[in-house]
Amino acid sequence: MTAPSQLFTPLTIRGTTFRNRLWAPPMCQYSVLDRDGVPTDWHLMHLGSIASGGAGLVIAEATGISPEGRISPHDTGLWNDEQVEAWSRITAFIRSQGAVAGVQLGHAGRKASTWPVWGSDGRTGTVPEEDGGWQTVGPSAIPYDGFAAPLALTVEQIRGIVDDFAAAARRAVEAGFELVELHGAHGYLIHQFLSPLSNQRDDEYGGSLENRARLLLEVVRAVRAAVGEELPVFVRLSATDWTEGGLGEQETAVVAGWARAAGADFFDISTGGNVTARIPLGPGYQVSYAEYVKDNGGVEVSAVGLLTTAREAEDVVASGRADAVMMGRELLRDPRFPLRAARELGADIDYWPGQYLRARLA
Repeated sequence: MTAPSQLFTPLTIRGTTFRNRLWAPPMCQYSVLDRDGVPTDWHLMHLGSIASGGAGLVIAEATGISPEGRISPHDTGLWNDEQVEAWSRITAFIRSQGAVAGVQLGHAGRKASTWPVWGSDGRTGTVPEEDGGWQTVGPSAIPYDGFAAPLALTVEQIRGIVDDFAAAARRAVEAGFELVELHGAHGYLIHQFLSPLSNQRDDEYGGSLENRARLLLEVVRAVRAAVGEELPVFVRLSATDWTEGGLGEQETAVVAGWARAAGADFFDISTGGNVTARIPLGPGYQVSYAEYVKDNGGVEVSAVGLLTTAREAEDVVASGRADAVMMGRELLRDPRFPLRAARELGADIDYWPGQYLRARLA
């Protein structure tokens, strides 16, 4: 007798139940061509197709907590009412398909104001102010390789950023999101504070791991207060900088434990992005880092990293190495991959869209 699929077993976090453990991570679309942070029909189609395709959780792309916090001028935002209204119709559709609607909130720090990866005529690096860019900030005045130098944040400015995260989280709830993820990975602002390679401050936000984690923990506490006790709060972390002297999985596991005590529920474990590094890519190459943080931080985690088949995803969850998987590239290729995976793994699910039932039964 074949064991039931663990990938298609529900998971409950706080008051939210996810119908399965095959989730869509936040994936930047760089599609706000009006540069106003307002999501468009593209976002409705992109996120809605993944929700109707059977994913348990659909997390909207890295969304700026402020205009200057965006990765690029073409990113979405949650700093005004117009954005809330536009997001509301998108979250309503995601929920109507049985998926949980989440959003990743972030501030890009020294990696803000960059040219998007498509539609920029090959231009890379920092967008000049005359082309709609802006002055970037970071924990220290240390530029990312190939980018303009940021200004080091003052303590007062740091506290303003914490407030911006809380305000964006409140707007996320108003917009109908059922989950908030804080972006602490891939070399963006929170990661910049966590890593000694980008944080060389000598005040309460630099030096020791406790000090470098202070911004993240303040954001977690502020966001938890903003969204209340029922809404799940996730944190995405890069477990390693892949560089000697940088952030490593041992410190990341400690930080995850602290963040959970501060009010976070779940940790989306990735790697890299803060400095240029050689990363050995391959199927599931980041799963071991999720497993390490889970085991040593005492937290629930999701795994990412070139997971492309139903069997790979099933094995990660069934083995207990992670509690869920995020499958980005595969869901871009096939938004209905979860439906296909359920069929392949023999999982009996009841959320095939009626319009597609013939494909299930054939």
